[in-house]
Amino acid sequence: MVAVFPSVPAVRYGLCAALLLSLLPSAGAVAATADQPLLNWSVLNRNYLISSAYRGADQGRPYRREWAHGLLADVQSGYTPGVLGLGADVHGFAGYRLDSQRGHAGTGLLAADSDGGSVDSYGSSGGAVKLRMRQTVVKYGEMSVATPVFATADKRLQPEYATGFWLQSDDLPRLSLQAGHFTAFKNQDASTAHGEFSGYGATTAGSAISLAGARWKISDTLRTAVFVSQLDDTWRQSYLNLNWQQQGLSLDGNLYRSRDQGRRRAGAIDTLAYSVAARYQRAAHGIMLAYQKINGDTPFDFVGGDSIALANSIKYADFNGAHERSLQARYDFDFAALGIPGLSLMARYVKGWGIDGTHAEAGGAYNPFDSTSGDYQPQQGQGGKHWERDLQVRYQVPAGPFKDLSLSLAEVGHRGNAAQGGANIERLYLLLQYPLQGSL
Repeated sequence: MVAVFPSVPAVRYGLCAALLLSLLPSAGAVAATADQPLLNWSVLNRNYLISSAYRGADQGRPYRREWAHGLLADVQSGYTPGVLGLGADVHGFAGYRLDSQRGHAGTGLLAADSDGGSVDSYGSSGGAVKLRMRQTVVKYGEMSVATPVFATADKRLQPEYATGFWLQSDDLPRLSLQAGHFTAFKNQDASTAHGEFSGYGATTAGSAISLAGARWKISDTLRTAVFVSQLDDTWRQSYLNLNWQQQGLSLDGNLYRSRDQGRRRAGAIDTLAYSVAARYQRAAHGIMLAYQKINGDTPFDFVGGDSIALANSIKYADFNGAHERSLQARYDFDFAALGIPGLSLMARYVKGWGIDGTHAEAGGAYNPFDSTSGDYQPQQGQGGKHWERDLQVRYQVPAGPFKDLSLSLAEVGHRGNAAQGGANIERLYLLLQYPLQGSL
């Protein structure tokens, strides 16, 4: 196997770099107060197994399995004293292959080698400088991002990262303002920040993504969020959320509007997507019902693994096909009611139908020309339907020397007809995590 991991682990690079940055004399003395330590640090041990079985005669590799161990280090400095404070955040990652036979790679846990297998190890590091004035922070560098219009995912061994500018202001009571502009991207199975995030047809290649938005806590029971974003020469997107919670009952609504922009790299886009979800919690039991609808000739698309806040975007499928409707039923149980704190169970089922991708613009990303057939081939046909079933058991140690050690076992099944475009799959996730953290 080809190793792309440096001789000194990236975790060590990250920790040393953060310490040096925070202690540089030119930056001034960093204030260490009761509510602001000199440094906050964390190291996450993550042991991950993913096993996938693809059903159907057209599957070239019907079985894929990878098992790997990762170390994720994160160091966040405090700020220099004064009206304008300076600081730095640095992270490092090291991933090691434990098991992945040739021909079984491709789960997203490990970087690929030149022969299509998995590397023995890989790693990366990055960071950002930050300025703070009162409760407003500006960052530049490589970071994770979490907004409903652009969000980096943390679903495999290594999180995704984006490089650019970020601003967040919490100076106004009950109101949080956020804005960002990102031009470089690091994928979950890569060592470089020169990758691209790809959606169902769109990509960040040749584009930057910009966003701005606000989260407003109207009252103790009602919250809202409004965001806008632009993927250059691809789309403009707007988002609205309303969330109401009271006495065990919560209602959540999400609405997206996407329209093509500039050079229309992905083709014509005019999509309205929305979801509504109701959840009721009583003692140890939680029940949720959700409905989701996509209005438009193309899927509701996004770049960045978590850049979708629709209720029926779940473990494998997003139920975001052109003209698709979907329903979800979910049940949660907390075993603390039976004297086992930290143990939980989740089961859900989502069914989607009415997919019709045949009206997507010919020649666009969602209906490309196929030179083999000599005709346009839409990603999704007419009459597409599918379902997904998720089962998960999770235990997190609630106290003692191994506090926060967690073990999660999840099983996913997905089936659909040829028109819906997704794979028929059975997938097993086994995830063991142990976080260590502290401050100086």
